[in-house]
Amino acid sequence: EHLAELVCSNSFRGDAVLNAVGLIKEEMRRAGGVLMDVAREAAVPAGGALAVDRDVFAAEVTRRIEAEPLVTLVREEVTRLPVADADVTIVATGPLTSGALATEIQRLTGESQLYFYDSIAPIVDAESIDRDIVFEASRYGKGGGADYLNCPMSRDEYYAFIEAVRTAELAPMKDFEETKFFEACLPIEVMAERGVDTPLFGPMKPVGLEDPRTGEEPYAVVQLRTENKARTAYNLVGFQSRMKWGDQKRVFGMIPGLAEAEFLRFGSVHRNTFLHGPKLLGPALELKAAPEIRFAGQITGVEGYVESMACGLFLGISLAAELRGVAIPELPATTALGALWRHVTGELAFDPERFQPSNINWSMFPVYEGPKVAKRKKRGFMAIRALESLDTWLDALDAVEHRLPGFVAKDPQAELDALADQPPRRRHRRRSS
Repeated sequence: EHLAELVCSNSFRGDAVLNAVGLIKEEMRRAGGVLMDVAREAAVPAGGALAVDRDVFAAEVTRRIEAEPLVTLVREEVTRLPVADADVTIVATGPLTSGALATEIQRLTGESQLYFYDSIAPIVDAESIDRDIVFEASRYGKGGGADYLNCPMSRDEYYAFIEAVRTAELAPMKDFEETKFFEACLPIEVMAERGVDTPLFGPMKPVGLEDPRTGEEPYAVVQLRTENKARTAYNLVGFQSRMKWGDQKRVFGMIPGLAEAEFLRFGSVHRNTFLHGPKLLGPALELKAAPEIRFAGQITGVEGYVESMACGLFLGISLAAELRGVAIPELPATTALGALWRHVTGELAFDPERFQPSNINWSMFPVYEGPKVAKRKKRGFMAIRALESLDTWLDALDAVEHRLPGFVAKDPQAELDALADQPPRRRHRRRSS
């Protein structure tokens, strides 16, 4: 009945600008994101998170759309896209694009470049990996050694880990998601169910790897592959997973070297129609094969409500400026909006062929090159840098009014100062089972 229905009142996640998703929301507020204005009106108490009353949020979005004289709301299924038209069409159909429209998009893009099932492995922050345990190496010395980090396991560690995988709680599959998996991309728990030694012949095989600490081949390894050019994030190779997120953190924390790992993204297996952005989309998120068709939201390869909204906001602002004949400077790489745009267009990827959807996270930003400071303080400096860059970019788009009524800017420096008054966090080191 309503537009913009949310699956959870906490779908917008944290609101502090010292975390990446909080920063991108602040950038959206500064850029005049109307959905951020609605979220403020529908907000409910939730500590440091931006939670909303879902019914109030959806009803207000619907009201604003219906009241907007420049918008015509048509409630019917779209199965064909206008091509070779003078007008621009924006497709923002999300991860559950209907079969008919997905087929139409497939026709325009090519079947091999439209993905229907999202099976992704976790990503961890490079700074949270214990380098005293992991070692750099590629199997048989092939490729760049620094491209892979290896977490060595003893026999006991391996079988304890497999037992934890086999007994972990799985996220249920929805009615619209078929439980079919590609043999080349099996979830780790499916491999473990096929036999306790199955992963030893798959992603955990130690063949061709020598632990420099012992001079011997480990019983098993978990390989981490660099996820971006800056090597600030690493992917757990072959560890697609349907485990619930809490269990993923617990079970994958048993991997030697990952006891204190910070997960930038957890693994998942679900239906998700998305484009291979680096191949198919241009800098204005236009379809290279048909530039009058543009894409926004989760179908472009971003994950999450906030990121989908941010993608649509960028496209709306840039297209409005373009139609007015205003030159559009490139989004600064130091901003969260710019980082998300660079992800979709493949600029960040170490290997664009392996493009996968992602939430906004700090590994997408340019490396901080200031003095060595604690992680939270470093991210505060990155947030200040981002907001200063964004304000400059917005001022260049002088044809776009970008301030919401009642807007009050958040201050990352104030959040940093508040952190200084808090006792340091205790870090609990866990031993592998």
